[in-house]
Amino acid sequence: MKVEIGFLGPWQIKIDGQPVRLAGRRRVAVLTRLALDAGHPVSTRQLVADVWGQTSTTTAGKQLHIVVSKLRDALPSGLITTVPGGYLLNLPRDHVDAHSFTLLAGQARMARDRREPGTADELFRRALALWRGRALAELTDPWAQIESKRLEEERLAVFEDHIELRLAAGDHHAVLTDLAPHVQAHPLREGPRAQLMLALYRAARPSDALAVYQEGRAAMVEELGLEPGVRLRRLQHAVLTRDPSLEPVAPAQAGPIVPAELPADTRSFTARQVEVEWLREALRHEGVAVVDGSGGVGKSALAVHVAHAMAGRFRDGVIYVNLNGATPGLQPLPVTDALGHLLRSLGLDGSAVPAGQEEAIARYRSLTAASDLLVILDNALDADQVRPLIPAGAGCRTVVTSRYALNTLGQARHLHLAGLGDRDAVTLLARIAGPDRVQREPQAAAKITALCDGFPLAIRVAGARLRARPDWRLSDLADRLADAARRLDTLQYDDLAVRASIAVGHRHLREEPSGHDAARALPLLGLLDTPTHTPAATAALAGWPESRAEAALERLRVARLLESVGHGRYRFHDLIRLYARDQAAHELPGRERADTLRRGLHHYLATANTATQLVHPQVQEPYYAADQPGVALAGAREAREWTGAERDNLLAVTHQAAGAADPDTAIGLALGLHMPFNYRGWVTHLADVHLQAIELAARHGDWAGQAQAESYLGWVYRDQGRYEQAIDHLERAVACWDKAGLPHRRMGSFNNLGVIYTMLGRLDLAHANLSRALDLAEEFEEHYAVGAVLNNRAHLLYRQGRFEEAIAQARVAVAKWSGTLYGEGVSRETLARAYLHAGRLAEAADTYQVALTLLREAGYRIGYAVTAWWAGQTLHALGRPDEARRDWHDCFTSLLEARLLTRAEVDELRRQPVPEMPGPIRHML
Repeated sequence: MKVEIGFLGPWQIKIDGQPVRLAGRRRVAVLTRLALDAGHPVSTRQLVADVWGQTSTTTAGKQLHIVVSKLRDALPSGLITTVPGGYLLNLPRDHVDAHSFTLLAGQARMARDRREPGTADELFRRALALWRGRALAELTDPWAQIESKRLEEERLAVFEDHIELRLAAGDHHAVLTDLAPHVQAHPLREGPRAQLMLALYRAARPSDALAVYQEGRAAMVEELGLEPGVRLRRLQHAVLTRDPSLEPVAPAQAGPIVPAELPADTRSFTARQVEVEWLREALRHEGVAVVDGSGGVGKSALAVHVAHAMAGRFRDGVIYVNLNGATPGLQPLPVTDALGHLLRSLGLDGSAVPAGQEEAIARYRSLTAASDLLVILDNALDADQVRPLIPAGAGCRTVVTSRYALNTLGQARHLHLAGLGDRDAVTLLARIAGPDRVQREPQAAAKITALCDGFPLAIRVAGARLRARPDWRLSDLADRLADAARRLDTLQYDDLAVRASIAVGHRHLREEPSGHDAARALPLLGLLDTPTHTPAATAALAGWPESRAEAALERLRVARLLESVGHGRYRFHDLIRLYARDQAAHELPGRERADTLRRGLHHYLATANTATQLVHPQVQEPYYAADQPGVALAGAREAREWTGAERDNLLAVTHQAAGAADPDTAIGLALGLHMPFNYRGWVTHLADVHLQAIELAARHGDWAGQAQAESYLGWVYRDQGRYEQAIDHLERAVACWDKAGLPHRRMGSFNNLGVIYTMLGRLDLAHANLSRALDLAEEFEEHYAVGAVLNNRAHLLYRQGRFEEAIAQARVAVAKWSGTLYGEGVSRETLARAYLHAGRLAEAADTYQVALTLLREAGYRIGYAVTAWWAGQTLHALGRPDEARRDWHDCFTSLLEARLLTRAEVDELRRQPVPEMPGPIRHML
C-alpha cells in the first residue's frame, strides 16, 4: 500500500490515495517527527525530548511505546520499525511532501544550472504547488515551530529563485501578479523587492519601480532603523539613470566541465564527403549510427573526424571507448569493463561503480536518462557487446564502428564503408608524403595507391615511409610494393600493415647511436600489460638505472612509438603494443622473457608491499616478498599518491601475473593491493583480484594464500553490503587457516564475521564470533588484534542497549591502539558512536572531532567519510547546524575526491536540510 504524509499545510495522511484520520496530538507529532527523518532512525531520547518536552517524566518512554503501538495499529504493517535505540519510518522520502519539495527544488536548481530553463520552470512550479498552507500548523511544540520556520524560509527561497528564473526568461509582465503580494507580505525581504523593481522597470513602469523602493526604505527605517542594502540602492540608481544593464540579456552559454575523450583528429583525413554528411545527418536525428567495413578502411578515422566537428552540439560531452573487437593480441573488452569506463567518465569510481553487470547497466541508464551526450563505441565485436553501452537519454547519440554489419542492432542507421577512389587515394598520399613529391611522380603515386587497393590505412603506411625517407623517390617505394613478398611485409591488408609502419620507426632507432636504448626498451615494454609505463618500472624490466630508462622512454616518444600522458608516464597505441610484444617474442630467448617479466611484476609487488606497510603499519610483513626493491616511497602520503597514480597498472599486472607460471607473485600482488585500495574505497576492484587469487591459490595448494584472500574478499563483500557472500568466504577462510596449520590466523575472519552479524542484527552470532576472535588474539598476544576485536565489540554492546559497557569497551580499544593514526582514529570514532547512542551528545561531538583529525592524517579516506557523516548527525542533534553542515560537507567532499559520488549527487545531498547517508558508506560499521 502506498502511504503519503503531508504537513506543508493542514496535516494529512493518505493510504492508496484515501485520507486516513489520525486522532491524538502526540500520535500526529510522533509520526511527523519520524517523517522528518523518513528512512533514518530517530532515537527514543530524541522523540521523548521533542514530543513530550518539558513535561517529560519517567513514564515518557512507556507513553512513547504506547503511541507507537497505536500508530502501528492504524497504519500498514512494517511502516514503523524498531531499531537499536529508537524507531524508523520505513517510507520513501518522496512520499513525504516536505522531502518531495526539497527534492524537486534541488532538481529545479540543477536544471537551471544546466541551462534548461523550461525544465527548471516546471520543477519549480511542481515544488511550490505542494504547499497548501503553513507547514506543521497543527503542532505548537518548539521543535515543530523550528521546522515550520525552516520550511517556510526554504519555500520563500524557492519562490524567489523561481521568480529569478522567470525574469531571466523575459517573463516580467507575468511575474508582477505573483511578486507584488509576496513583497507586501514580506516587506523587509530585499531580494523580492529588488525583483519587483526590476520587473516593473522592464514593464515600462519606472515610476512604480521607484515607489516600491521608497516603500521598502520606509519600512526598513521604521522597523529596523536601517537604510536599504547595497543591492536595492544600486538598483534605484540604475532605474533613475536608465542603466542599459537592466534590460533583459541572453542566457549565458557557458556550461559545466564535461568529458572530452576523443582521440586526435586525423590531420590527413581526406574525401569521404558523402559519408561525412551521412554521419552528421544521422547524429542530428537518430540515436545510433553504425559504420562497418574491413580493417584499415577508415571507420575509426571517419567517426572521430565527424565527432570532432559536432562535439559542441552535445552539452554533456563526448566519451570514447575502444572495445578491442578486432585488435590482434587483445581480447574484446568485456561489457563490465566498458561500463566501468563509461561510468568513470560520468564521474563515478571505486565502489560507486557497481560490481554486477545488470546493476552497472541500470546505473549507466539512470545517469544518461536526461543527458545530451555523444558516445563513440569504436571497434565493436558484435551487437551483444554494444547494446548495454547505448545511453538512455533521447538527446544522446551513439556512433559504433565494427568490421561487422551489426544488423541485429535495432533502431540504428547503418553505413558500409568501402575503400577510397583513385583520385581521393592519391590526394591522401600527397597530404602525407608531400604534394611536391606526388606532382613530380604522378604515375608512381597512382601505382602505389593501386597496390594499396584504396585502403586508407595502407596508404598512410606508404606515405609515412616516404616521409621518413626524404631521399626515396616514389618509384622506389612503388618497385618495392610491386614485389609481393615485400608488400606482405609492408602493406598486408589489416594488421601487418600496421606492424610494418611501426617497424620503420623501430629500425631507425636501431640505426641511430642515440636510439639503441630506446630500440632495446621497446620489446621489453611489450612484455608488461600495463596501460602506462613509468621510468621506474622500465628500469626494473631492463635492469637499468632509472635515469637511463627515462631517457629511453623519451626517445621513444620523440619517435612517435610512445605518447606522453603526464609527467613521467607514457603509453602505447594498442597496435604498437602488439608490435612490441611480437618483437619480444622474436628477439628475446624464452628464459630472458620470463626473467624480464618477473622483474617488472616484482617491481610492482615490492612497491605495493611498501605502500601497505606505510599506510597500514600493523601489517608487519608482506605475504610474499619481492625480488626487486621497488619505488622508495618516503611515507604514507607518498604511498597513497603512488597507489592513486598506479591504480590501473597495479590491476593490470595482478591480472597478468595470474596468467603467468608464477602463482606466488600473482597471489602476493592481489593481497598487497588490499590495504592501499581499501583506504581509498576501491573495493569493487579488490573483489575481482581476490577472487582470482583464491582460484590460483586453490589450484596450487597454497592454503595460507587462499585463506588470506578468502578473508580479504569477505571484508570487501562486507563493505559492499553483500553479507551472505561475505559470510561464505569468511567461513572458508577459517577452514583454510586450519588446513594451512595456522589456526591463530582465524582471528581476523572471526572478527569480520562478528562485524557482519552485528550489522545484520544477529547479535548472538556476533557475540560468539567476536569472542572467538578475542580468545585467539589474547592467546597469541596479538595486541593490535585485541584492540580491533574490542573496538567491534563496542559496536555490538551499544546495539544491545548496553551503553556504559560499550563506552568502557571503546575506551580500552583506544588505549590498545594508541600511537597508531588509523587504529586510534577508528577506535575514537567507535567511542564517539557509543556516546551518541548513550545520549551523551556533547562528548560524542568532541570525540568525533579528534577522530576526524587522526583519520585525515592517516589518509583513511572511506573511514574519514563515515566519521564526518556521524559527526554531522551529532552536531545537528545538538542544535549546531552550521557545524553539522561543515562535517557533512567534508564527508561528501571526501567521497567526491575518491570518485565514489558524482558532483551532481553531492550537490543534491548538500541541498537537503538533513542529508541522507551517502550510498558508498551505508554498509560501513
